[in-house]
Amino acid sequence: MIHKMTRYSIIAFQPELMDFLDRLQELGVMDITRSFKATDETSTRLLDSTTSEKKLIKRYKNFLKNLPEETPAEEIITCTEECDIFNRIEALLDSALSLKQELYAAIRERDNALLWGNFDPADVERLQKAGFTPHFYVVSDKKFNPDWEQEYPLQVLNSYGGKSCFVVLSPFGEPYTFPIQESQLPQQSAGTLDIRIASLEQEIKDTNSTLAALKDSLPEMERKYALDSQELDKYFASAASESQAEGSLSVLEGFAPTNIDSSVAEFLNNCDYVVWLSEPAKAEDNPPIKLKNNRFTKVFEVIGNMYMLPTYDELDLTPYFAPFYMLFFGLCLGDMGYGLIILLASLFVLWKVPSLREYAKLGIWLGVGTIIMPMLNGTFFGAKIYDIFNMSDSIKGLFFTDIKMFWFAIIFGLFQIIVARLISAIYKMRRVGWQHGMSNIGWCMILIWVALLYAGSQIGKNLTPPWLGWTFGAGGLALVVLFSNPVRNPIKRIFGGVTALYDITGFFGDVLSYIRLFGLGAAGGSLGMVINAMSMALKGVPYAGWILCIILLIFGHLFVMLLSSIGAFVHPMRLTFVEFYKNADFVGGGKPYRPLNKNN
Repeated sequence: MIHKMTRYSIIAFQPELMDFLDRLQELGVMDITRSFKATDETSTRLLDSTTSEKKLIKRYKNFLKNLPEETPAEEIITCTEECDIFNRIEALLDSALSLKQELYAAIRERDNALLWGNFDPADVERLQKAGFTPHFYVVSDKKFNPDWEQEYPLQVLNSYGGKSCFVVLSPFGEPYTFPIQESQLPQQSAGTLDIRIASLEQEIKDTNSTLAALKDSLPEMERKYALDSQELDKYFASAASESQAEGSLSVLEGFAPTNIDSSVAEFLNNCDYVVWLSEPAKAEDNPPIKLKNNRFTKVFEVIGNMYMLPTYDELDLTPYFAPFYMLFFGLCLGDMGYGLIILLASLFVLWKVPSLREYAKLGIWLGVGTIIMPMLNGTFFGAKIYDIFNMSDSIKGLFFTDIKMFWFAIIFGLFQIIVARLISAIYKMRRVGWQHGMSNIGWCMILIWVALLYAGSQIGKNLTPPWLGWTFGAGGLALVVLFSNPVRNPIKRIFGGVTALYDITGFFGDVLSYIRLFGLGAAGGSLGMVINAMSMALKGVPYAGWILCIILLIFGHLFVMLLSSIGAFVHPMRLTFVEFYKNADFVGGGKPYRPLNKNN
């Protein structure tokens, strides 16, 4: 459901506007219409400040998260002003990054210098002053020709990693040639670079220690960011007001849930410097959207919000797609054992990690769905439950075969499409008129008739009496033809209905999309069976057989569960947003309810 909203028109004296908005932030329930965002010097300064603070806080948290646990923290360091701590941490983070990059460069240079051994660059300068030009070469030991030592004034400097490094001296200014290409001598020796690397590592440790000591300032940084964000939000709200009476008055528009009208009215009546009016919000006012659902469907709001919110005069589809999504997820994952793990893991997160409470609740319901749906074919950690417990043939017959699961997925998808069409029909009949919903009812009748007709042909008998089949088929066809385009002109009405029959191809495409439910579940079950077979084969390994078997079972099924969960999360979402939303005639585009408040 969508919360009913009340529209408030408020006139405030310009000198008291910021004080009024500050009190309105403390109330924390009114969404002020922000018709535009200010681009003056104040808003630019506030926006730049909050953006940089947010980025720095995130960057600092990531740094602390990746900091080695054994890093010693220096004595607690505090700064006298809030801006000092931001500037200091930013400078330290930049320094840590620069030192790390310099260290990597020095390590690469040292690795290259190791080929040449421990040399002194001053020796090269002395040779040049003596009138010789040194030529340096690197060649593999296999390609090194010993005759070169007889033909040239050659000195081998070092042999490292299967390569030989040597130098050839030639008198300055005389012609010189050598059979291989000349190499470049490093600027510094490996020993010198080792000293530099040790110095950089110590600097990095000192910088990390300082940053670790400053972590107690993180709550103060977050508080400063929250205050600046509130100030920016309040400034945008004031800038969106309309000035009247030569700038002495400001007119604001805001929305608040209707169920708290008395509280808002009491607050506004206590503000002596404002005048206000209220009225029920209408769709043309474009009020913000606040959803209202029960405990079960509320946890699925996060799924619907990934697409878009409904408009104010639309129907919230969350209560209708929530049970389908839960069961579709279970059908795609296709294993009761995996559902049990998801359920237990979600309960643990709900208990231990309060910040992930809403996601844990969603995980609980998805785990329940993954326990329910695989009961149809009895899959439990890649095995069949009736084989594990050695059930009788009469009980085995109750479980679905793969072909039955295939048809169940299609029938389940068809059922969701029919539900979506009925939702659209009822909604249109209530909001626009009874004629506008009849075509969807006709399509539902046609889909049911075609489904029953096809199912009867597969088993060789009629599933419904002939008169009932004709009633559904002919009646549904008549409703589609007569009410797809409910205008007064009979020719336009019938022509629009006939052309609408082309949509039957889209229905077949939508129904076939639900085959993915069976495909994903069957793939996950097959992978589980492979893991079981591989694990049992390891039992024959002497001494460590059972240990290897258990390790492969645990990690193999964990891998399959995580891999299958990705598809089980994404594909039901696709079926919801494409097939279900489309057939329910969902438009969407609502803006979220974002009251002016001091909570961050």
